[in-house]
Amino acid sequence: MARMYNTGGATSDIGANQLQDFYYQRKALEDLKKEEYFLPLASVEGMPKHHGKKIKLYHYIPLLDDRNVNDQGIDAAGALLTATLWYVFIDGALVPDAIVTANSDGFADEATAVAAVAAAVSATTITQTTADTYAITLGTGNLYASSKDVGTIAAKLPPLTEAGGKVNQVGFTRVELEGELDKFGFHDTYTQESIDFDSDPELMMHVNREMLRGAIEMTEDALQIDLLNSATTERFAGAATSKVTVSGESGGVTEISYEDLAALNVDLDDLRCPKETKIISGTRMVDTKTIPASRAMYIGSELQQSFERMTDYHSERAFIPVEKYAAGTTTMRGEIGSVGRFRIIVVPEMMHFASKGAAVSTDAGYRNDGTNYHVYPALVVGSESFTTIGFKTSGGSSKFTIYHKKPGLESADAYNNPFGEKGFMSIKWYYGFLALRAERLAVIYSVART
Repeated sequence: MARMYNTGGATSDIGANQLQDFYYQRKALEDLKKEEYFLPLASVEGMPKHHGKKIKLYHYIPLLDDRNVNDQGIDAAGALLTATLWYVFIDGALVPDAIVTANSDGFADEATAVAAVAAAVSATTITQTTADTYAITLGTGNLYASSKDVGTIAAKLPPLTEAGGKVNQVGFTRVELEGELDKFGFHDTYTQESIDFDSDPELMMHVNREMLRGAIEMTEDALQIDLLNSATTERFAGAATSKVTVSGESGGVTEISYEDLAALNVDLDDLRCPKETKIISGTRMVDTKTIPASRAMYIGSELQQSFERMTDYHSERAFIPVEKYAAGTTTMRGEIGSVGRFRIIVVPEMMHFASKGAAVSTDAGYRNDGTNYHVYPALVVGSESFTTIGFKTSGGSSKFTIYHKKPGLESADAYNNPFGEKGFMSIKWYYGFLALRAERLAVIYSVART
C-alpha cells in the first residue's frame, strides 16, 4: 500500500499530521523574540508544584545601609545608646537627663517641648507616664545614622578598650519580598471552510503568529506596569515635585533635561546600582549578553525629540546616536543612542500617565488632552533589580501553552460541534513579578513635545 498523507484532518499511515503546526509556532516564536524589550532583562524564578502561587524570599540589609533601622547603636565613646530616655517637666521647664541635653527656652508648654526634643533625637514613640514625666523611645537608625559627614562617621567608628566590655552592639534588618502568580489566556475559533476557501494558504501560520504576538505583548505590558509601579527612585523633570506639577506651560515647562539625567545618575551611583546590564538574547533562552558601563533607560517615542535635542553643561550636543558607537559594543533592541551614563531605548508601546499633569492654560507645545498635560516616564531598569515568576519553565523564559484542535473528529462533540466543522486554538500562561532591588528601578516624569 502506498504511503498516504490522508488530508482533511485524518491521521496518516505513518503518524499524526501535526508537525506543521509546531513549525508555525516555532517560526512565530523566533520572529517575536525581536519584539521584546523588557522581557529580555528578566530572569525567571520557577515556581515548583505543590507550593501555592506565592513565592517569598528574604533580603538582608547591609549593616551600614540606610534601611538598616533598629534601636541599637553606639555613642561617640563606644558605649551602647540608651533606647529610652526620661524627661521630667517641672513648671513647664524641661530638665534633661544626663545623656541628652536640650534647651527648653521659648517652648509654650510641655507638649511643645516634648515634641521638639523628640524630633531632635529622632524619637519613634512618646509616652506620658505621669503628669510631668515622659518616656521617649529613640529610633537610632543605622550605625552612621545615614550620615556622610566626616565628623559623624569618625565618632561612630566602634573603638575597643583593652578590657573590651559590652560595647558597640549593633543590629541587623531583613525584609520579606513577595510575588504571586496569575494565569492569563485567550482563544480563537474557526471553521473548516474559513481555511478551505481562504485566499491565503498560510492563514493558520499567520493567525498562530498573531496569537503569540498578542500574548507576548500582554506579558510585556504587565511587566512594564510592574516596573513603573515598583520604582522607588523617582525624580520629576525641572522644577516639578509630583506628577500633578509636571507642566508644559509657557515659562514653567518641566521637560526632561541633561541636568535631570545627571542628578538621577548620582542617585543610582549612591544606591550602588550596577552600570552593566544583562540581557537574555537568542531563541534558545541560554544566550546572555552583558551591556557594559551603562544603564538602560526606556522611553516612549513621544520623548525622543526631547533626548535628541539635549545639550550638556557646556552647551554641546549631549545625545550620541547609536550608529556612532554600535560597531564597538552590543546594542539593545530599540536603542537609538546615549546621553551621559544612559543608553536610550525607544519602546513603541511605552505607557504614560494620561491627563495626570498640571492644568493647561498657556500651552507651550506639549502633549495634553485640552485640560491637563500628559506625564511621560523615562524608566531605568538596573541590572538584577527584578525577576519574573514562571510555572513549569526552564528558568530562562516564560512559557506559553498552546492547544490546537482542528475541525474534524478530534473537535466534534454532541452539544457544541456535532458536525466537527469548528476548530479552536487557545493560549495560556502564568505571569508573576518580584522586585528584588526596587531602588535600582528609577523613573523621571516629564512632559513631551507635540
